[in-house]
Amino acid sequence: MGEPDFTRRREALVAHLRREGIRDERVLAAIGRVPRERFVPPELIDAAYVDHALPIGAGQTISQPFVVARMTELLEPRAEHRALEVGTGSGYQTAVLALLVAEVVSVERHRTLSEEARVRLAELGIDNVLLVVGDGSAGYPPRAPYDRILITAATPWLPQPLIPQCATGGRIVAPVGEREAQQLTVFAKTNGLSRTVVEPVKFVPLVGEHAFEENG
Repeated sequence: MGEPDFTRRREALVAHLRREGIRDERVLAAIGRVPRERFVPPELIDAAYVDHALPIGAGQTISQPFVVARMTELLEPRAEHRALEVGTGSGYQTAVLALLVAEVVSVERHRTLSEEARVRLAELGIDNVLLVVGDGSAGYPPRAPYDRILITAATPWLPQPLIPQCATGGRIVAPVGEREAQQLTVFAKTNGLSRTVVEPVKFVPLVGEHAFEENG
């Protein structure tokens, strides 16, 4: 399958996401620019633009495109923002976010996934991303504070270390709940921390000191 075919599929995906209710044109434009076929395993390349999550190895997935768009839209990213992503995975969400903010710091506990994402992002010329191998539930204090924090795996609660790393006026978007089912939740940090539950979702668990235990 050639690049023109993937371009048409990307355009069709953007049209589908718009029909499904995604309204932020900047988010739609970013998804239209990122070649999802570069972020899926070769054997699944024909499914790159199907609106489903796909396995990427290490028990992880590349999220459903609608969920990527929805979470990014809820995050309300702006060009001047520094964003923290908890869970790099394939790097697809990282790439979308990097087109919308000044800098992305993305933390991934699986070194292999992080290195694969590094190669993909470099090949696409995306150079405003710092990839870190470590426990994402602890955030990454050296680059804090962050205007936006996106947690791309299920967490039983908002990991406490992320709260002081979020700037005043910042937002955190996370799937919060049990291992098998969560609620997509938006936290806004103003004089305190407000919480808005948006809709049910299902993500793989975030494993870390401040999230789920590995064998829990």
